[in-house]
Amino acid sequence: MTFSPEPLAVRFDADSFWVDLDDGRTLGVPLAWFPRLLHATPEQRAAVSLSRAGLHWDEIDEDISVAGLLAGKGDQTRTAKAAA
Repeated sequence: MTFSPEPLAVRFDADSFWVDLDDGRTLGVPLAWFPRLLHATPEQRAAVSLSRAGLHWDEIDEDISVAGLLAGKGDQTRTAKAAA
């Protein structure tokens, strides 16, 4: 069984969010990959909970796994029609 590195911190700029991992890597992810985060207020984005499982925003109902980010996956709730 493999384990993903744990998130240590999350920060945002105008177009991306950045996740610092406990293995020393920092991931840069386009906000466009996660529409709930893209449209969230700065206060909503700042209200992130970090865990072994990944990142969670209770108010906007967003959960993002570190494993998914490492695999290059964006929002998995979009339908094929909505993604087009």
